[in-house]
Amino acid sequence: MTRADRKTLRAIKKAEKAKKKEEKYYLASQWQLMARKLGRHKLARVSMVILGFLYLVALFGDFLAPYSLTAYDADAKDMPPTPIHFMYGDEFIGPYVFPSKWETLKMSVAEMSRAKKEAAERGETFSTRQIVTDETSPQKLQWLVHGSPYRILGIFESDIHLFGVEKGKIFLFGSDNLGRDLFSRIILGGQVSLTIPFAGTLLSFVLGLLIGSISGYFGGWVDNVIQRIIEVLNSLPSLPLWMALSAAIPAGIPPVRMYLLITVILSLIGWTGLARVVRGKFMSLKNEDYILAARLAGVSDMKIILKHMVPGFMSYLIVNLTLGIPSMIIGETSMSFLGLGIQAPATSWGVLLKEAQNVTNIVSHPWCLIPLFFVVLTVLAFNFLGDGMRDAADPYK
Repeated sequence: MTRADRKTLRAIKKAEKAKKKEEKYYLASQWQLMARKLGRHKLARVSMVILGFLYLVALFGDFLAPYSLTAYDADAKDMPPTPIHFMYGDEFIGPYVFPSKWETLKMSVAEMSRAKKEAAERGETFSTRQIVTDETSPQKLQWLVHGSPYRILGIFESDIHLFGVEKGKIFLFGSDNLGRDLFSRIILGGQVSLTIPFAGTLLSFVLGLLIGSISGYFGGWVDNVIQRIIEVLNSLPSLPLWMALSAAIPAGIPPVRMYLLITVILSLIGWTGLARVVRGKFMSLKNEDYILAARLAGVSDMKIILKHMVPGFMSYLIVNLTLGIPSMIIGETSMSFLGLGIQAPATSWGVLLKEAQNVTNIVSHPWCLIPLFFVVLTVLAFNFLGDGMRDAADPYK
């Protein structure tokens, strides 16, 4: 075969490949086209990776967290993040930490007065306590260590944690004012802050779609009653409504039940906006020719709604579902921050932010704001994913 023949053969194969690709594109379903567009959206791809990682961490949070929510250490209150070292002297011994603890300074009155004056000149705050680090006994990080018991996926009992140290404690993100590990609390709090919004959004989505479709499809007195209910709910201020609904929850119930009830509270508040949009869509679609033809053919109302009307604006519903999760995250965080949501010993990112609301505490212990980073990261990731899905669902892009 000559060089020209090989070149011609490659051109033929390339043309056949392009033809198959074009045929595959024109034969693709709406969902396949949306998936292709979404795959070309860089921010949406990155957001999916970030959200997948966060939900995976939350799923196996008890295994990844070195300590439980009830693990206290009175000698490790307000400890800064523990630095991880790799070189001990000139020798590489792998990741390790030095045991640290607070000790009260033994000083005379004159020495304390002089130290306060020197600290004020440097613009620092003098404290009678200081962190003492034992640099003579490095503690290597140990993997798959035994610790507090828990249930894997709520089913299998285990006490194996990913990492830990033999002596002392390791605080990757520091500790709080009770000596609890902030890293463990962020991971275990993410189980609440990432699942409550998701479950709440699904519930409010179902309520909004169901009530909005009934209102728009049947109209008449049914539509009037539903719209008046929506107007009453929308006229209530959010904060007093949250307080009233939270006050209705009996005191002393377990944190798990509190978790479920907060999900219901957020869902009962958040369905009205979607219901009105769905009502408007149904009022414009129910007079279309294909809907009238389906009615004349004897198709049931439920089948017309689910098979002919809802798919007509499914792309909007998907985007609404995606963009509704960040507002639910902010809602749960706000309720817990105001003391209306999750209560100790259970935790969430909102509870952690509530504990860091003291400005003086933030100045001296800035690591208390680390949960804010996870809230912002999650909200941004969901927003970017929603933008990507909106662009993918737009037939003109």
